[in-house]
Amino acid sequence: MSGGGLLGFQRHRRSARDLVLSSLVSCSLVLLSQSALAAVPRILPSFSLLALLPVSGMLSLCSPRWCCLGTLALGRFCRRLLGVRASAPALVVFNLLFLWGVYIAFIRRVIPSLLDAFINAECALLLAGLYRILSGDPGIVGNDFTHSEGVHQNVFSEVGFEAQSFPVFSRVRYCNSCKASVRGFDHHCPAFGNCIGHKNHRLFMLLVIGFVIAEASYTMCSTKYVAMTLSTQESGFESNLSGNLVISTMLFSVLQVLWQVVFLMWHMYCICLNIKTDEWINWKKYPEFHIVIQPQPGRPISEMRFTNPYNKGIIGNIKEFLKSKE
Repeated sequence: MSGGGLLGFQRHRRSARDLVLSSLVSCSLVLLSQSALAAVPRILPSFSLLALLPVSGMLSLCSPRWCCLGTLALGRFCRRLLGVRASAPALVVFNLLFLWGVYIAFIRRVIPSLLDAFINAECALLLAGLYRILSGDPGIVGNDFTHSEGVHQNVFSEVGFEAQSFPVFSRVRYCNSCKASVRGFDHHCPAFGNCIGHKNHRLFMLLVIGFVIAEASYTMCSTKYVAMTLSTQESGFESNLSGNLVISTMLFSVLQVLWQVVFLMWHMYCICLNIKTDEWINWKKYPEFHIVIQPQPGRPISEMRFTNPYNKGIIGNIKEFLKSKE
């Protein structure tokens, strides 16, 4: 079976009923989790936004699936009764739609037209990118290509080490989640519902950057809305629906940006070194990353150390990443 055929089998093996029910469960969990976050400014109206951030963070550590007992109970109930569970990509989509809805309903009216068009375009592009990465081929090579065949078998020696050319599929790795071999496998991304490999690595990076920019923009716009509303209302802003939703979604966006920036920096670091996340974590499984230091007087036992045969220097590594074709 070809890579495309294998991918198609994986994408369509779930019935339409399961997909619909999973989406409904995901939507319900997002509404519950966002409602729990919206209750924070109502319960703690005297707290400043900075003080509300760690409180929201504690809820978001379990968000969007376990942010409250009601969410936990609903998740278990749906799995037992319907035989389905929430879908991580659906949770991402519904959270994005929720923030977009709050923006259109409340924040948009205080935002300049040009910035408003930019934010709406961002959200639309993110949804299109999510669909593309969810339905696209990450670089699956087919069932007949086993994990062991995709690993270069040479172990390098400290003495006389020379750069060697690797076979085309030397970086094919096996994904336990998808049960498939993927060329250029970086990691399996539950949030995007697919492996990240040779064919969608650039799209993955664009999506992460897009989410950081979109959520930072939302934070800026919601902050402006809060400031303008507080200046026109003497009190009670935090006690109405719009105030609760804007503040809670603003805190949610800030928390998302904080961890996503660290996540983005890690992947940019790996690109600059031309190493995949899976290779960095599991380098001892892949012989091409081994360099054996031969025994010497006073050190009778050989020692295995890490080497990166794919490193072509920062500029060369970035060029190779940018030249990768989808």
